[in-house]
Amino acid sequence: MKQEIQLGVIEAKFAELIWEREPVTTSELVKLAKQDFCWKRTTTHTVVRRLCDKGLFENRGGTVTSLISRSRFYSMQSRKFVDTAFDGSLPAFLAAFTADHALTPEEAEEIRQMIEEAR
Repeated sequence: MKQEIQLGVIEAKFAELIWEREPVTTSELVKLAKQDFCWKRTTTHTVVRRLCDKGLFENRGGTVTSLISRSRFYSMQSRKFVDTAFDGSLPAFLAAFTADHALTPEEAEEIRQMIEEAR
């Protein structure tokens, strides 16, 4: 099953807030969202529920934890971008990425190591 989760800009910022602090209580999220986003309590609870409905987090007994880690989420988003924009071709993505941006020797070595590990 291919899971696709789309987040708006504010949802993504709020998700980052959760990932940085998890496990985190909804009470703490209400305080943080009021401070960072000027949200009311009801708005925070609505966004938590939406993110849980999307399968990204779970709220168990007032404590929010991730079902999908930050790194896994961004991995999924990256794969979706390559699939959509480059017809699933990682070499086509790399060619486009490096067309006007030369890789540093360190970046090139890191990519070589990733390729070796993926074999």
